[in-house]
Amino acid sequence: MRTHEAGALHGDFDFSALRPGWLSVPQDVNAILPELWSANVERSGGVLHLGGLSVEKLAAEFGTPAYVLDEDDFRARCRAWNDAFEGADVYYASKAFCSKAVLRAAAEEGLYVDVCTAGELAVALAAGLEPSRLGLHGNNKSLAELHQAIDLGVGRIVADSFTEIERLEAIAAELGKRPKVMVRVNVGVEAHTHEYIATAHEDQKFGFSLAGGDAYEAARRVLAAEHLDLVGLHSHIGSQIFDTAAFEVSAARVVRLHAKLQTDHDTVLPELDLGGGFGMAYTTQDDPQEPAVIAAALRGIVEHECAAAGIEVPRLSFEPGRALIGPAVFTLYEVGTVKPVTLSAGASRLYVSVDGGISDNIRTALYDATYSATLASRSSTAIPALARVVGKHCESGDIVVKDEFLPADIAPGDLIAVPGTGAYCRSMGSNYNHVPRPPVVAVRGGQARVILARETVDDLLRLDIG
Repeated sequence: MRTHEAGALHGDFDFSALRPGWLSVPQDVNAILPELWSANVERSGGVLHLGGLSVEKLAAEFGTPAYVLDEDDFRARCRAWNDAFEGADVYYASKAFCSKAVLRAAAEEGLYVDVCTAGELAVALAAGLEPSRLGLHGNNKSLAELHQAIDLGVGRIVADSFTEIERLEAIAAELGKRPKVMVRVNVGVEAHTHEYIATAHEDQKFGFSLAGGDAYEAARRVLAAEHLDLVGLHSHIGSQIFDTAAFEVSAARVVRLHAKLQTDHDTVLPELDLGGGFGMAYTTQDDPQEPAVIAAALRGIVEHECAAAGIEVPRLSFEPGRALIGPAVFTLYEVGTVKPVTLSAGASRLYVSVDGGISDNIRTALYDATYSATLASRSSTAIPALARVVGKHCESGDIVVKDEFLPADIAPGDLIAVPGTGAYCRSMGSNYNHVPRPPVVAVRGGQARVILARETVDDLLRLDIG
């Protein structure tokens, strides 16, 4: 590799002290790694394309920043997970990304949909989804949300507190309905993921503790309720999980509770939800498994545990989470400024500022999440420079991609694409610094359309009553 007087920006500097161990200096700075991108992304003539449409065309028509959805890829992922779990129910998590078009696409590919607020429920209904194919989650569902869900006949409501069980019974009695209820169980399993997205350890807000006996008592109360139908137990151990080891422990514990409830109360619980939260590849350090591999492993675990407990295998349901929508989207930005920042001992880093940031992707700041990026609007013969892609907000933590190698000649006006932004980016977006949220542009069959419009300053002012 050539050398250059700028030192740490270029090939004569040992980057190891400045970059994470998994990030290697690329042999070809223009190469895109297929495992990080949706199926229909390719580089042609040096320019990134999705479904035959160049990012230059997308930027010219829809502006930047913009979330770009590969709808064909998303639908294919829905089918793959649904086929892998044939005979079970697969739920799309609307909290990961919620819009009428996306929820409708998931339903058309055979998935159920999980909602956790009145807003998500409203979008699902507006998309034309049948209430019976929806599940309602949440640790603090309002009376109005519970009333609406029971009245509509939502497929299942996952109970999360004793207070909620009382409310469910009262509302069901008032409406003369008998809603299907699951009890969320904290199985005490620590998933290997970020603390904020590990959801089955006992010291947190969701569900009922298994160890303390609360989960058994919650199920007993639902069984005793005159107007509630306990259909099974629900367990969820976290998100961005790459192996099934934790599920083995989780399944053993929840199946034992399932069996005990059936024996003690002479009943049959027809369903069991083991959650999911399966991982996706944001960078080369991530190695997600194929749906068929995960499904086979989980089926084997459940069948083994049910056999050990002496019960029939109930109807299973799973929630793949970000693995469905996350890889199907990339965010397209325009570079505004490029600033070499001198660090120490002759080292420096390129700070590449783009026209979005923490308002469209808070995950890097919130979870120390890692992302990749590529120069999208052209190819470059320049050698790799260690760069940090940052946003335009007044926060030093406004970082989109913490560590990446980009061409040393990256310049204002270039387009940068960040893959893997389909999950929890638009849905956790904000108007920080009064920056309007970007649009979502779906590409299917070589055609692009807006499915969520770009916010405008007028939209912000419309809510400011003054």
